[in-house]
Amino acid sequence: MKSISFDTTNALCGGILTAVGLFFAWQSFGLELGTAFRMGPGYFPLVLSAVLILLGLIILIQSARVHSEPMGPIAIRGIFFILPAPIFFGLTVRGLGFVPSLFFTALIACFASSRMKPLWAIALSLALTIFSVGVFSYGLNLPFERFGPWTRF
Repeated sequence: MKSISFDTTNALCGGILTAVGLFFAWQSFGLELGTAFRMGPGYFPLVLSAVLILLGLIILIQSARVHSEPMGPIAIRGIFFILPAPIFFGLTVRGLGFVPSLFFTALIACFASSRMKPLWAIALSLALTIFSVGVFSYGLNLPFERFGPWTRF
């Protein structure tokens, strides 16, 4: 008789994703769901939690087929640059405005890789900022300040 072996890392990750998805699905039932055409405040969290449950179950099922692989080192540098970037954007977008906040957010996130050179980081941040201003400000006409009160002289 054959025994089923689980990759413990994938099984743990799949179980955690599924549990978190179930928790948020349960919490979203406390809000009004509405319909697909007239969504209530609980509709979108329920849909996102369903996607999270689905992805968790897929990972959990795949863990039964994959044999254990050693887990690589944790990317500490990535954690310390990627996580603060959107927090920085959220805290400064009203004061600095969209353009400087987005540029510095992208610049912070660029240094998550040890292979990123400063000149390339500046170029990439500038290109991302120009593209985003073009899409969100001119293409979609979203009403936000490009430069906030902290940048006015």
